Amino acid sequence: MKTFILKLFTWWNSQTFGTQFWTWLYGEFVGEDESGNRYYRTKGGKIDPTLHMERRWVIYRGYAEATQVPPSWHGWLHHTVDVPPVDENYKPRAWQKPHRANLTGTPNAYRPSGSMLASNRRPRATGDYKAWAPSADERKTSETATDFHTR
Repeated sequence: MKTFILKLFTWWNSQTFGTQFWTWLYGEFVGEDESGNRYYRTKGGKIDPTLHMERRWVIYRGYAEATQVPPSWHGWLHHTVDVPPVDENYKPRAWQKPHRANLTGTPNAYRPSGSMLASNRRPRATGDYKAWAPSADERKTSETATDFHTR
């Protein structure tokens, strides 16, 4: 019942009934990423007359958040590459990190030490900062410049 109501009234939870019907009617399943997002294209790679290329789309697992799409699938969705990642024989390099969604605005967002939102207390000032104070010559120069502008 909850899923039915979410599909009826919200567009940001997975898919709507319109998307589900469109996918059933015209979609062809291509693959799924490690997050559970499912990727589709028009059946048989048929060219869409309005786009002049095949239509590709994603049905998110959970909230519709574009940063959940890994780079490999992003390239396929935006026609940067023609081969979907499931058909490639790609092995990530040792230095490549796994994809993570953008966590900004969530409780899991990065908060460095010293941030007001960090869970720990801000470190005390060390006293190594010395405030700048202009010398007498610098004050005279700025007063002369001010006098020039006020004439």
